[in-house]
Amino acid sequence: MLDKPIDEIITDKDGKFVGVRSDGETVKGKQVIGDPSYFGAGQKTEGGKIRVVEEGKVIRAICLLKHPIPGTDDSDSVQIIVPQNQVNRRNDIYIAMVSSTHHVCAKDLYVAIVSTIVETDKPELEIVPGLNLLGSIYQKFVTVSPLYMPTTSGQADNIFITRSYDATSHFETVVEDVHDVWKRVVGKELVLKKREVEVQ
Repeated sequence: MLDKPIDEIITDKDGKFVGVRSDGETVKGKQVIGDPSYFGAGQKTEGGKIRVVEEGKVIRAICLLKHPIPGTDDSDSVQIIVPQNQVNRRNDIYIAMVSSTHHVCAKDLYVAIVSTIVETDKPELEIVPGLNLLGSIYQKFVTVSPLYMPTTSGQADNIFITRSYDATSHFETVVEDVHDVWKRVVGKELVLKKREVEVQ
């Protein structure tokens, strides 16, 4: 697993994947599956291919609260979706909150994430309806990230690229992407079965 940027995707004369070079080291394999941020959005590769393109941006505000979100019965976790038509937008605003119950923060702290797809040149203003639902915010960290998508299925060159995480908070699109990548790599649908419980 790489934790450094990829300097070069190495392919053979037919354009098939051979390996990756990163920080002076080369790792070889039959195929590579990776997040699009490793594959240089919009940049042409050695063969003139563009492997990923930007399809938009997502804004995320990670907020630390010293209280649960007001109006949620003091829940230790919650998910709220602000429908696009209620705030005159093309995209919904997503809010997810977790707490020390989930071992993600100290006791008496809550972590809320507010996110949406960027539609204007003032993205932080776009999440204000979501931020307003949180009550008093102790600390806030805001990022705007590109949303990348692969330009090909990867089946021709054994380079399989996922999509970027979007603004949703319920993981539905992530699950869809896992199923999509599995089918592209393996050639058949991913079937998940409930594990049998062993009786002792």
